[in-house]
Amino acid sequence: MTMTHRIIPVALCQQQYGADIDANRARNLAAIADAAARGAKLVVLSELHDSLYFCQTENVDTHDLARDLSHKGDACRPYAEAAARHGVVIVCSFFERRAAGLSHNTAIVYDTDGSEAGRYRKMHIPDDPAYYEKFYFTPGDLGFRPIETSLGRLGVLVCWDQWFPEAARIMALGGAEILIYPTAIGWESTDTADEQQRQREAWISVQRGHAVANGLPVVTVNRVGYEPDPSGATGGIQFWGSSFAAGPQGEFLYRASDDAPGIEIVNIDMTRSEQVRRWWPFLRDRRIDAYGPLLHRFND
Repeated sequence: MTMTHRIIPVALCQQQYGADIDANRARNLAAIADAAARGAKLVVLSELHDSLYFCQTENVDTHDLARDLSHKGDACRPYAEAAARHGVVIVCSFFERRAAGLSHNTAIVYDTDGSEAGRYRKMHIPDDPAYYEKFYFTPGDLGFRPIETSLGRLGVLVCWDQWFPEAARIMALGGAEILIYPTAIGWESTDTADEQQRQREAWISVQRGHAVANGLPVVTVNRVGYEPDPSGATGGIQFWGSSFAAGPQGEFLYRASDDAPGIEIVNIDMTRSEQVRRWWPFLRDRRIDAYGPLLHRFND
């Protein structure tokens, strides 16, 4: 019996952003239009794509960037309309305001008719120099649930989530057909060249490991370019780009530049996972009776 292949052309939109939110949105909408014209059916943008990466400092006034995403407001509407106009599924990323002092780092997926297919609130929140996200974001409360779209089930996670195999696994166990990571990560200026390469290769390797361990393709879209630290406390962040797509055996399907914007269309075979999982039946051989210690913070 011959398997029918289901190919999805996925656009990885690696962009550089500035302080002008309207200009950033215009850049994103132009990228979506370009990707759709080139045949993309799924368009993935990077993390917090409407602004600079504002988490380099802790500033109460920056909370003004958060937006109510309960309806198609000023933040949502352009992307929902673009999804309907171009007939594509779009993975977006927003600073979501729910109440005063209660905000999330939220990904929203718009389907081809412009409707919201679902959303994911970032679960793992970092707190490191130049990445002070705990000051801005409450951990997500929607769990790790794939989002059903007209193209299939998308396992959408966000940036820091990409280091945690548990998140990828739970998405896979929920029926995700592809893992997608909008991202904002880069080098701090005082890191040595060797350390910079170790960091980036570790970042790539762990996500390729999620692809292998779960038999799923992975798509990661990072921002690129230099963004200064407004406080001057650090040398700012050089976002390392390197957006990539990997197949269910961790094989590279595409790897972007580390220093230039670009839009790449990658054809991903969504049915290949079926065969890979038959060859490597990791889900079959999981010892779910012995994994209780994973629920502990640490096993003393």
